[in-house]
Amino acid sequence: MPYIEKEFIEEARKMDLLTYLRTYEPGELVKITPAVYTTVTHSSLKISNGKWYWWARNIGGRNALDYLIKVRGMNFIDAVESILGNINVKEPVYESKQAFSDTKELVLPELNDRTYKVRKYLEGRNIDREIVSYCIENGLIAESLPYHNVVFLGYDDEKNVRYAAYRATNETRYMGDCKGSSKEYSFRLIGSESDKLHVFESSIDLLSYATICKKRGGDWKELNLLSLGGVYLPSKENEPMKLPPALKNYLSKVDTKTIYLHLDNDTAGRAATKALTESLSGRYEVVDAPPPLGKDFNDYLSEMNKRNKNNKYIERGIL
Repeated sequence: MPYIEKEFIEEARKMDLLTYLRTYEPGELVKITPAVYTTVTHSSLKISNGKWYWWARNIGGRNALDYLIKVRGMNFIDAVESILGNINVKEPVYESKQAFSDTKELVLPELNDRTYKVRKYLEGRNIDREIVSYCIENGLIAESLPYHNVVFLGYDDEKNVRYAAYRATNETRYMGDCKGSSKEYSFRLIGSESDKLHVFESSIDLLSYATICKKRGGDWKELNLLSLGGVYLPSKENEPMKLPPALKNYLSKVDTKTIYLHLDNDTAGRAATKALTESLSGRYEVVDAPPPLGKDFNDYLSEMNKRNKNNKYIERGIL
């Protein structure tokens, strides 16, 4: 019976699937977003964060060895020898962050190659078509399968997907964060080196604000827009509010002077604005800039469209 030394087996296990395909089978690799790939042979097999998952068969793995055995059907010895043989011919170039051993594993849904349902949903909520296309083309928004939810994606400094939030595109209010999401990297549009930051509770409100800016002749691509993925208040009265992870992470890396808080016009949004203002004042100029009308900026955008259709004036508010 063939025998392979333990150290050679460990060497084979080190090879992640993205590195393997990129180095030895580049024609098999298909890029979906800046950090999500699939294969020509199996479109439901997705590769991200150093791991892979074959949604059609509900199986996954952590490396190229698992892939050769579970997907290609090789036996263990042949799979190890195949990887080692390729290494002897051509040295692989590994990603700077191949294995995310110190982070939570993000579980992404299967992503659709098409985005018709997502486009229709977002444009139905009055989000500008150009802004929607920009987000899809840059891997910030995707459409899931089989339910066609909109998925908002966030990346770390190495362009790895670290955050994903889903929202139903039908009439239900089905929404949440994908398992393993890190809110430090929540959905955002960072457009310039400006020292101003605009903060929102949700991705939809962020996109609504960008749309309003464009409608008024502004350059939405020059704005720094950050969503928090919801707000959470202290459990005890008078307890200081901890900065939301997304905001804390951003402020630790970007020189910021002015923070515009565009939180909702409801009890939670007003209370969070007050608590954040108290936490941030003294270090930053904090501007309370809620939507002039409605509960949130998507409500305000919808009201703007209605009034514009009726040739009615609507107050500009703070932009």
